[in-house]
Amino acid sequence: MAIPAIHPNWARSATSMTDGYSLEMTAKDRPALAEAGARIAPDTPVAITFLPGESMEARIAAAADVRALGLEPMPHLSARRILSRDELEQTVRRTVAEAGARRAFLVAGDPPVPAGPFEDTMALIRTGIFEANGIVAIGIAGHPDGHPAMDEAACWAALEAKRDEITRRGMATLIVTQFGFDADVFLVWLEKLRARGVDCPVRIGVPGPAGIKTLLRFAAHCGVGASASVLSKYGISLTKLLGTAGPDAMLEKMSAGLTAAHGPVRLHFYPFGGLVRTVDWINEYEARHA
Repeated sequence: MAIPAIHPNWARSATSMTDGYSLEMTAKDRPALAEAGARIAPDTPVAITFLPGESMEARIAAAADVRALGLEPMPHLSARRILSRDELEQTVRRTVAEAGARRAFLVAGDPPVPAGPFEDTMALIRTGIFEANGIVAIGIAGHPDGHPAMDEAACWAALEAKRDEITRRGMATLIVTQFGFDADVFLVWLEKLRARGVDCPVRIGVPGPAGIKTLLRFAAHCGVGASASVLSKYGISLTKLLGTAGPDAMLEKMSAGLTAAHGPVRLHFYPFGGLVRTVDWINEYEARHA
């Protein structure tokens, strides 16, 4: 599949591991975005998460802030948290109109029982609402560390089915993975992905610098592998939990291991230690590796 035109950074080789990165934020991070905005590279994709307790208005306003800063908004939509088709349609239409959104990231969501008519990501895609409102790329989740409700075969089948449906509807597919601590897991997963003929661009999920206890809390919540051996590769010791950790070691290993056979790959940062702190870390990393 051709890399969509709305991803200008994919058309050239990365000069460092962080080149062409993307970020994640919540609607509550709008002040932090304003503070860090001038230090974020133009056209950087910024995903706006779909958290319970944050309104449609707040998410749309956050997406509009992203666009106003010269960045690329990518709103999340959580299928099982959406109350109605009308809510979905309003959200997509308004985010396109008010924030210039051209992409969306779709997840099933955590609730075991849907709050409305949508059971999963595929149910959202099949509405036809996205392409009808001018969305040209859909982000879907990749799970290198596995999925709590599906085995590996089911994960691959679901990913490929979503890719096929998105393609059939004339949109491009972007895969964004859960975050992780082990470069080897990501590299092996990418090899399996490409061996299956999936050539979509992939963004590898990277935890921004944060307190070790914070990182472990998010790992437990998201089902991410965090054994003592994996964490030691990342530079974390379970006997010393009071410090902070960044992804330097993991990115060095990723950089050494990535080849053309892994296909188009960029990074997606989850700012568990704060958006401003993550942006500053990225800029410092780029300065060290220029």
